[in-house]
Amino acid sequence: MTKKIKVLTLSDHPMSPSGVGTQTRYMIEALLQTGDFQVYSFGGAISHENYDAQQVDGHGQDWIIKPVNGYGDQSLVREFIHRWKPDILWFMTDPRFYPWLWDIENEVRPHTPMVYYHVWDNFPSPYFNRNFYLSNDFIGTISKVTDKIVKDVAPETESMYIPHAVSDGVFKPHTAEEKETYRTNSLPPNCKDKFVFFWNNRNAKRKMSGSILYWFNDFLHEVGHDKAMLIMHTDPHDPHGQDLQAIIGHLGLSDPSHSNVLLSVEKYPPEVLASIYNMADCTINISDAEGFGLATLESLSCGTPIIVNMTGGLQEQVTDGTNWFGIGIEPSSKAIIGSQDVPWIYEDRVCKDDFINALKTMIEMPKEERENLGSMGRTHVEKNYSFKKFCDTWTVVLKDLHDRHGSWDTRKGHQSWTLKEME
Repeated sequence: MTKKIKVLTLSDHPMSPSGVGTQTRYMIEALLQTGDFQVYSFGGAISHENYDAQQVDGHGQDWIIKPVNGYGDQSLVREFIHRWKPDILWFMTDPRFYPWLWDIENEVRPHTPMVYYHVWDNFPSPYFNRNFYLSNDFIGTISKVTDKIVKDVAPETESMYIPHAVSDGVFKPHTAEEKETYRTNSLPPNCKDKFVFFWNNRNAKRKMSGSILYWFNDFLHEVGHDKAMLIMHTDPHDPHGQDLQAIIGHLGLSDPSHSNVLLSVEKYPPEVLASIYNMADCTINISDAEGFGLATLESLSCGTPIIVNMTGGLQEQVTDGTNWFGIGIEPSSKAIIGSQDVPWIYEDRVCKDDFINALKTMIEMPKEERENLGSMGRTHVEKNYSFKKFCDTWTVVLKDLHDRHGSWDTRKGHQSWTLKEME
């Protein structure tokens, strides 16, 4: 029997609902479906009650998840790679979380290729990441912005544009009858005829959750409180965000006679989220920084148009360069912000008037025109963000890397030392 390719993954817990978690799970499930891989996952970025490694139902020894703090540490990686001897180390998210891993690439890469699925939000190109990029055998890039950045900063590192994808068998258009039934069963009676805007994000500073509420309130004052409502699927008390219930109460948006803002706080399975996207008339995301923006892709896959800030991966979702699948708002300001770890990056902010005008354009648009935007958006997703292509691409990439680079006794294509002439 052919020996299976062993892959060690580091990321958000693959069973978590985060974008990093879901994309990791999709990739792993695609590998396992071939029967040619075994996967051991360090499941991070969430709190754990139990740190014991566990088999994933239906996969036996082929997929084991080990809960870790953060994304792991040097000692854990060192110990594990020498004990399990993985053929590939695959890891994903923002590079700010992995300097500790790249610091020991001279210990890891002589044995196994390092494959990084890269998340980055915006220009100017981060040349301060160059050494990080050079420390990988392959970089997958989640958006066209990220792809150009990697090719600018480290063209000698092999890379490929592998955009995010969603399960188009789950996130799909429902029938008019199904939409109406879900709306009737889910919304307060006084909301049946309202235009529904949906916002599905983490309640974090860059997601602009407070601005969304204040500006949506101003929008209602213009069009009428009986015309529209906003559903926010988020944690209103996220420690990294604002107290949304306090804002809603202060603005009077919790008045049951209007029901203008509803908070959705349950952790729903994908099928329920798909029903909400279908029930909604439009999905919103005006983050000031967004590597990709999975919720808007899910919305388009369900045939529901979007309103987005033209930043990061959002801008490639809302238009293919010719057609539009919603409304893209150009940033009114592009400020260079940064930190000690990230010396520079653009923060793209939209202004209130542009946002309100986008809402008004969408609500005043004839229903047939709006539905056409959503239908074209679904086609855009099927063509450019195919779930099957995402799965097939990762399978082909990792098999090819294993064939070309080998691992352990067959490792090739990597030299862990250099010769320099001393003056």
